Amino acid sequence: MTADNTTTSAARGTRRDIEEGVALMPAFDGNGLLTCVTTDADTGEVLMVAHMNAEALERTIASGEAWYWSRSRQSLWHKGDTSGQIQTVVEMRIDCDQDALWIKVRVGGDGGCCHTGRRSCFYRKIPIGEAPARLVPSDG
Repeated sequence: MTADNTTTSAARGTRRDIEEGVALMPAFDGNGLLTCVTTDADTGEVLMVAHMNAEALERTIASGEAWYWSRSRQSLWHKGDTSGQIQTVVEMRIDCDQDALWIKVRVGGDGGCCHTGRRSCFYRKIPIGEAPARLVPSDG
C-alpha cells in the first residue's frame, strides 16, 4: 500500500474501492486463482474448498452453476458435469479484500459433493488436545 492509501495495483482501485465499493475486483493469487468455500444453501454445511480462475468465475456468474479450476488436472471443471451433482449457485459473496469467495449452492444428482462419494469433503475430525494427531469420522 502506498502513502496515498492506494494498492500497488492501480487496476484494482483504491483500498476503499476494494473494501467498500460495488465493483468486483478479484485479487487472484500468483497462480491466477481465488480460493472458493462452497456451502449448502439450506443447511450451511461446508461442502468443499476449491479454486476459481478468471474464466471459472465468469462462467459461474454467467451460468449460475459452479465452475472451478482443477489444480491437479490443470483444467476448467464444471462441477457435476459427469456425476450429475451440478451445483446451482443460490448466493455468491467475496471477502473484504476480494481474494476469497463463498458460494452457497444446491447440489443436484444424489446431493454428493466429494469425489469419495460423500456429501462433504470434510468428513473427518481432528481431535484437539490429543497427541499424536489422528483422524476420526465425523458424525455428519
